[in-house]
Amino acid sequence: MSKIRSDVNRFRQIVRGRVRDELRKHLGRHEMLGREGQRVVSIPIPHLEMPHFVHDPGGQSLGQGDGSDGGGRTAGNEPGQHILEAEFSIEELATMLGEALELPRIRPRGRDELEASGGHYSGISTVGPESLRHFKRSYRHALRRMIIGGTYDAQAPRVVVDRADRRYRSWKPKPTPSANAVIVYVMDVSGSMGADQKDLVRIESFWLDTWIRSHYQGTRSVYIVHDAAAKEVDRDTFFRVRESGGTVISSAYELCSRIVTERYPPRDWNVYLFHFSDGENYSRQDTEKCLDMLRERLLPALNLFGYGQVESYGTSGDFFEALQSRYAADERVALSRITDRDAIVDSIKSLLGRGR
Repeated sequence: MSKIRSDVNRFRQIVRGRVRDELRKHLGRHEMLGREGQRVVSIPIPHLEMPHFVHDPGGQSLGQGDGSDGGGRTAGNEPGQHILEAEFSIEELATMLGEALELPRIRPRGRDELEASGGHYSGISTVGPESLRHFKRSYRHALRRMIIGGTYDAQAPRVVVDRADRRYRSWKPKPTPSANAVIVYVMDVSGSMGADQKDLVRIESFWLDTWIRSHYQGTRSVYIVHDAAAKEVDRDTFFRVRESGGTVISSAYELCSRIVTERYPPRDWNVYLFHFSDGENYSRQDTEKCLDMLRERLLPALNLFGYGQVESYGTSGDFFEALQSRYAADERVALSRITDRDAIVDSIKSLLGRGR
């Protein structure tokens, strides 16, 4: 059984390496996200299957007669496509994402709280319950005492452990720095943002969420949608709602600023803001207002502001260019264009490649 278990584990490592090497292909797959469960994601891998026994097609069967498939069709002799469903935890996916895209580790900011909840029995004490007695340490102390006192007989090496020689394992707390993070997702849901654009946002936000959460002990998410007005919604509504009004981006930034100030002060939280839009805004004046709000109210509170412009047919928004002209050199700002699913990989790397 140990040999079989070893072979299975080795095969799983091969599968993991295959997924890691081909992760770029999986990043834009919508069907993978549909298999997300309790922090476990199932990834289909074509042309790979678990080793198993098969019947030799050249052998003789036990039945008699010519046989039939019941439908008048003859059996084929070509192999079918083999697909293995490999399950990975969110933590494993985050590790593979970082390796595949060569992402730098995030450097958290904010208050690191020292917590004593972690630790292990790595200390030694002279008192403690007998169930935690460290026999090797106790024997060593007794032996040292007898050698120093001249009572140890090498011809009859009998060591007597006295009460003073006893040593016990003790719990040694290990303070672990913990930092909290909040990810604020903002999406334009005006009439020009269709189902295809929202699908790109859903896929990309999954990977952004996966990577950031892997760096923090506690992470929360906030979802904001906007057209001419902004409102906070739950995750399901965020990806489903669609409005028919115009676009006033400043309404979303106003709401973001208020939520961060009231609920997630930057002295206690690492704050990430990702905004997805097709780039159209109500007016140039409102765009200038957004740029000023970023500088004066949002960026001082953020670890990172990421903007992803999702290309939409029939629109030619210039919000990307406005941000680029003002904040191209700012390390707190990351910009990307998402033209289709193939562009998701480069977009993720653009938004997460600053290690903030």
